[in-house]
Amino acid sequence: MQASAHVDTFARDNLPPPEQWPELILEGNPDVAYPARLNCAVELVDAHVQRGDGDRIALQWRDLATDEPRGMSYRELAELTNRIAHVLIDDMKLVPGNRLLLRGPNNPMMAATWLAAVKAGLVVVATMPLLRAADLKPIIEKGQIQAALCDSRLRDELEHCMNPAHASHSPELKQALYFMDDSPQGLEALAAAKPAQFTACDTAIDDVCVIAFTSGTTGKPKGCMQFHRDVLAMCDTFSRHILRTNQDDVICGTPPLAFTFGLGGMLCFPLRAGGSTVLIERLTPAELLKTVQDFKVTMTFTAPTFYRQMAEIADQYDLSSLKTTVSAGEALPDATRQLWKDATGIEMLDGIGGTELIHVYISCTPEDTRRGAIGKVVPGYVAQIVDDDMKPVPNGTVGRLAVKGPTGCRYLSDERQRTFVQQGWNLPGDTFMMDDDGYFFYQARNDDMIISAGYNIAGPEVEDCLMTHEAVAECGVVGVSDPARGSIVKAFVVLKPGFEGNEAMTKALQDYVKANIAPYKYPRAIEFMDKLPRTETGKLQRFVLRKQ
Repeated sequence: MQASAHVDTFARDNLPPPEQWPELILEGNPDVAYPARLNCAVELVDAHVQRGDGDRIALQWRDLATDEPRGMSYRELAELTNRIAHVLIDDMKLVPGNRLLLRGPNNPMMAATWLAAVKAGLVVVATMPLLRAADLKPIIEKGQIQAALCDSRLRDELEHCMNPAHASHSPELKQALYFMDDSPQGLEALAAAKPAQFTACDTAIDDVCVIAFTSGTTGKPKGCMQFHRDVLAMCDTFSRHILRTNQDDVICGTPPLAFTFGLGGMLCFPLRAGGSTVLIERLTPAELLKTVQDFKVTMTFTAPTFYRQMAEIADQYDLSSLKTTVSAGEALPDATRQLWKDATGIEMLDGIGGTELIHVYISCTPEDTRRGAIGKVVPGYVAQIVDDDMKPVPNGTVGRLAVKGPTGCRYLSDERQRTFVQQGWNLPGDTFMMDDDGYFFYQARNDDMIISAGYNIAGPEVEDCLMTHEAVAECGVVGVSDPARGSIVKAFVVLKPGFEGNEAMTKALQDYVKANIAPYKYPRAIEFMDKLPRTETGKLQRFVLRKQ
């Protein structure tokens, strides 16, 4: 590793021991051949100014008061991040390596504070806006976070963490400043008084700049430590080769910047390419389509559920600017993919990635799409299907996915590192099958494989089938204990308006599954619900369904 620029060495000190790291594929790949020292925030913003592209628009948004479109150039963004960096160093007295908690929805100040903190050599811990004080407490304590920048509208939960009288008090957290705040002590006012120039921290390529806590599909978040190199690598692999992001792209979507899917798609990918991102705080399917129309968006990022809902009203909007639509965060049902294509003519890009490897590592371009497959490995990565002993299995055999590439899992002080990384491979916990042409077919999360009377049944396959039924709006499938069969398939179903969840509907759905996939896979139990439990990023929380 390179000599660290960090004064506070907590992050480096709490990396897993080297023998527990995954093997990184860096040599011989010009896409990730970076110099030994760089600051990724400088590369994402200031580099464009230095190349003469400072007047290009970097960030766009709707004014909260007037609903009018607004924009910020790369030069303006560089100066804003410099001013905020001065506040962090001069006023808050933070030093390189300190952890900084960020709280806010997708807006320009959330983006600028992230960039400023990284520019100042801090380690950013961005958190989902909907987290409560009880959710923040273990993150603050595990990351030993001393300071926070927070949207003023989220002040209450953060101040609970700073209040010694509150149950969620975290003594590590000593200070906080608030943005979206008009007061003299608000971040905007403090930053406005600072110089527009700032000398970025001389960080090493392998200095930690992000601790991303997983979004909680298992209910037990883990801190994933990412380097400056990793932030650029996600841009220079998936974004460059699969999305082909360029300076003419205008990108919008729903994933929060606190989620690495959102950090890449909604901030780093467009900035790395010199393009533009439209940051909208809270999007509905209709609002996302209107944003595409009004801002001439070329690329969208969101979860399958949103695409399914947007497909039903897509003909009400001018989507002629839209070229690329990206789905990730959870399994993409083929029914949703085809529904979207029928509505818009656009072949949706699927992908699988994860917080541990920072972003997507299996996907494919529209012209290489193969029905039912997520795609092939993103250039720079390699993958194989292995058995429980880590031995590769023949093509066409279902097994565990193992991945290597320029990024990899490094948990913050967590014994689960030994499970995720084995023999140099990252094991994301997914069951896949690979065909002879190198296409990967998703089966399920390893713990979503249901073994019923000796049969292996992938929950997402049953979900995909149910989603093609005219009555089904959403569904989630899990295995539940059964004394006779070990486990049985249970479906939790949200019906479309006009359909009733009764015994007749239960039988109709069971018969439908029997008629369309292997009969033994049908859900022997069906429970109708008003909505499914999801994370803030849209992932279905199957562990919650199992508890029910």
